[in-house]
Amino acid sequence: MAATILSEIGEVDQFDHPKKLVAFTGIDPSVFASGKFTATRNRITKRGSRQLRYALVMAVQCGLIRSRNLRLKDFYDRKRDEGKPHKVALIACANKLVHWLYIILKSKKTFRAV
Repeated sequence: MAATILSEIGEVDQFDHPKKLVAFTGIDPSVFASGKFTATRNRITKRGSRQLRYALVMAVQCGLIRSRNLRLKDFYDRKRDEGKPHKVALIACANKLVHWLYIILKSKKTFRAV
């Protein structure tokens, strides 16, 4: 999964903010609005690579199994406690994972799960 994620992202230096990397992956939420109407159910944009999105979600699921990544599990549980459905919480975790990846790749430091 790591090889797929890194190969699909390419050079992280082409992104100057983590939100741009999130938009590149296609897991950023899209807001449907027209005039006074704003939708209550928003979806992800799915602009990026399908393989990248799949690898990110699989990485999140692997991190959640048996609480292998406690920070990710705590974030997932918090989203579920807020009333978010399972898939919405997974995408929120994938979004957080992309932010972590951006920082790790930019700073060239190893990840330490504390």
